Amino acid sequence: MKDAIKMMESKMSARAALRARQEAERETLTVRLSQLRERLGKKQGELEDFSQTSISRLEKRKDIRVSTLIEYLGNLGMGLEIRTYPRMKNKKVGDEILLKV
Repeated sequence: MKDAIKMMESKMSARAALRARQEAERETLTVRLSQLRERLGKKQGELEDFSQTSISRLEKRKDIRVSTLIEYLGNLGMGLEIRTYPRMKNKKVGDEILLKV
């Protein structure tokens, strides 16, 4: 699978490959959210402050507000950490936690 992805990316510009990777990560987030909830043994209708319908929509969204994500994860008993990292080698700035709730 990785070879197929590398082959496709080799036919794209660096910018197009980056956009494709970012889009794939957004798609993966929705899958990860529902998998996390399921691993914790929670059904969509069991989360406080959210209806079953709103959880279903949230878990399918590609773009989620950070405040909504914090509330969703909080209802699962989980926290959120947002970390930055340099995309290119930069000796002035390294990994850094921006938010941990």
